[in-house]
Amino acid sequence: MRRLALPDDIRDVFSIYSHEQVVPFLTYEPMSFEDFEGVYAELLASGSFFVWQVDGEIAGFYRSTRYPGRVRHVALLGTLAVDPRRHGQGVGRAMVADAIERLRADGIRRIELYAESDNTQALRFYRQLGFVHEGTLRDFYKRADQAHYVDEYVMGLLLA
Repeated sequence: MRRLALPDDIRDVFSIYSHEQVVPFLTYEPMSFEDFEGVYAELLASGSFFVWQVDGEIAGFYRSTRYPGRVRHVALLGTLAVDPRRHGQGVGRAMVADAIERLRADGIRRIELYAESDNTQALRFYRQLGFVHEGTLRDFYKRADQAHYVDEYVMGLLLA
């Protein structure tokens, strides 16, 4: 079940966000809970950060942002993660399918997302959902604990 994130969700979201299997593929380096409070405040302020619940627990989250003006028909899907304890249970598929249907109902015709070129599990998942690799941002991503840069893939899904 999807709902807008609430201030009280911060500890559950932080637990997933900072998990060693998740944090390499999100925007920020590992951080303390205190530092995460600022990141979380920005996510909440966006009004577009959602949590996905299973059996009353937060099992994942994502942010969907609609672009303005002439690209108002396009949404960016990001800050997307599933609790690693729930991997393989269909949580990600249900959460993203729900996001796609909600965005379609809101008049979105195109959804795009970014995924690191070394995140093979996510790339396979997005392709299964119909997302297409549309471009590569070379040397776009740099993790503090790695000497090399990683390409970022731009992926798109047309809902027409």
